[in-house]
Amino acid sequence: MARHVSRGPGAPNAIESLAGERRHVVTSEPFNCESALEQVKGWITPVPLHFVRSTYPTPSIDPTAWRLRVEGDAVRQPIEWTLEDLLAMPARGQVCWLECAGNARTQFAEVQGRPTDPAQLPWGVGAVGNAEWTGVSLGAVLDLAGIQPNAVDVLIEGLDEGKRSRPMPLDVARRPTTILAYAMNGEDLPPDHGYPLRALIPGWIGAASIKWVGRIAVSSRPVKVPTNTTSYVLEGPDYLKPIALTEQPIRSVVALAWGAELSASPRMVRGFAWSPHGRVSRVEYSLDRGQSWANATLLDPNIPLAWVRWEFAWRPDPGQHAILTRAVDEHGNRQPDEVTWNRLGYLYNAVVAHPVRVR
Repeated sequence: MARHVSRGPGAPNAIESLAGERRHVVTSEPFNCESALEQVKGWITPVPLHFVRSTYPTPSIDPTAWRLRVEGDAVRQPIEWTLEDLLAMPARGQVCWLECAGNARTQFAEVQGRPTDPAQLPWGVGAVGNAEWTGVSLGAVLDLAGIQPNAVDVLIEGLDEGKRSRPMPLDVARRPTTILAYAMNGEDLPPDHGYPLRALIPGWIGAASIKWVGRIAVSSRPVKVPTNTTSYVLEGPDYLKPIALTEQPIRSVVALAWGAELSASPRMVRGFAWSPHGRVSRVEYSLDRGQSWANATLLDPNIPLAWVRWEFAWRPDPGQHAILTRAVDEHGNRQPDEVTWNRLGYLYNAVVAHPVRVR
């Protein structure tokens, strides 16, 4: 993969420069948009179609002045790296899906009739994308910093105005798939995706993949911050106490616009499915509201932590239709028929009736 890194004060914002019809904008400032799944034709989500989640405005960072600092009470001594230092380290590539914990949040109201916190973004089903990331192993960076035997948690902190941060256990930080990425789909990270460096924790909620990384703190004690105590937790009447979110659940989506209008002619219906636990082994679909199910065809490649494409042939009659899909992975995990309501509207992965009108 190409390792292209800008030398100027910032990389061009590819998403902002494109026409509005190529994305589903949720908020403009800070910029948040859903992936236009119906326009993703291949395995990799092009940068202009990939979803973006930002809590604060995108910062402008000069890569020549930028530094990554690793510190904490569980490192031998604080250390700093420049971007050039990281580029000189062995590169690691990782193809993975990245999904916001609030993806499909609106389904709680639409399906269960129970709205969630109105302050949360009203995500449809497109807060997900599958990209090829290039960077350095977070574990290798930690080793160079001299991690002490008493290390427990690794906190990643961003350079946005709110200094968003999220901790993870040391064993997660040391996974070979956990990287500090400086490239996306072979080019510099766009600013909205964390230029010049972002964390990538495949399988975990998107909020854990901190953007605009500037600081890593290694602690000898569990770290508590807002993103694992109040803002990214499951809470509600069915939870005895808030539960911090970690992994995203297994899920499938139809690659059609919500409420798409189609002609009454034979076609292939396509979509995507993913699981944090391993390869997707099958995707089932139903065209009769779940009375009967058939297997869709899975397309290569199908590798752990990346989404897999699926498709089936359909000869629809005119009228209103609903396409239901459910994914099953190689370990037997499957999408549920329903999920427990939670106040902030996270981890909705129940089978969704995707509406389609055929003319």
